[in-house]
Amino acid sequence: MEAENTPTEILPAHECWQLLRNAPFGRLALCIQGVPGIFPVNFVVEHGTIVFRTSEGTKSRFSEKASVALEADGFLDDGARVWSVIVHGQAATISRTSELMDTVTLPLHPWEMGRKDRFMRLVPETITGRSFAPQRVSAHSRTARAHDE
Repeated sequence: MEAENTPTEILPAHECWQLLRNAPFGRLALCIQGVPGIFPVNFVVEHGTIVFRTSEGTKSRFSEKASVALEADGFLDDGARVWSVIVHGQAATISRTSELMDTVTLPLHPWEMGRKDRFMRLVPETITGRSFAPQRVSAHSRTARAHDE
């Protein structure tokens, strides 16, 4: 943890994993022909890895054995603190029959209509997280900012 007068707290890895276990979804970031892409995904933490489902398409094609990042965030203490966790690593299709059979029983159900038959595993190289107290913004400031946009 950083000094008390600093509102940002660096989270230890075990807390990052706990937050990820309870996150309803995250965002998968990957490069698509040199252009960054970000995709919302629901996922499950399994044995220190991240498992998600997808279809045959952009996510599966460009994340296969590539460096990717998964970010999830949320609130703590009834909104008094915000957290963010980022996992960097390599993603690959789960193709071994024994692993695939185990993965099929995970509580990982597609949100979107259509087939999501490809199970992928993100094997982490790093995991980082932080939490902080959000700055309170007055209603006047929000309105003024909205008019500037």
